[in-house]
Amino acid sequence: MDRKLRILIGKPGLDGHDRGAKVIARALRDAGYEVIYTGLHQTPQMIVNAAIQEDVDAIGLSILSGAHNYLFPQIKQLMEKEGLGDVILFGGGIIPDDDIPQLIESGVKKLFTPGTKIKDVVSFIEQEVRPALAG
Repeated sequence: MDRKLRILIGKPGLDGHDRGAKVIARALRDAGYEVIYTGLHQTPQMIVNAAIQEDVDAIGLSILSGAHNYLFPQIKQLMEKEGLGDVILFGGGIIPDDDIPQLIESGVKKLFTPGTKIKDVVSFIEQEVRPALAG
């Protein structure tokens, strides 16, 4: 039997709205994953440290503050520095379509915008995270 995937859901920065992050965390738990939710107001280093301590397979970030062009690349750089280059980084929030290609190029595997169906996030985990562990 496959082991449960461990997914960290993080809320970096000063954004104080976490309903979406909690909905995704709960949906991923319901789908059978182990989920670690960091809570609000986490620094990039705090998120990466939690990912190391929890030995996660993926990090999902929820960013609604407009700081996505800073926070996603910052966290990806820290992940590389700390030896988490094989951990998949994904996220969602209020991210303009024009910013998505640059974020993908910086190492974010997938971005989900408002209106995304939860089943699409679960499908992403199954199609991208689980196979990455096998290979």
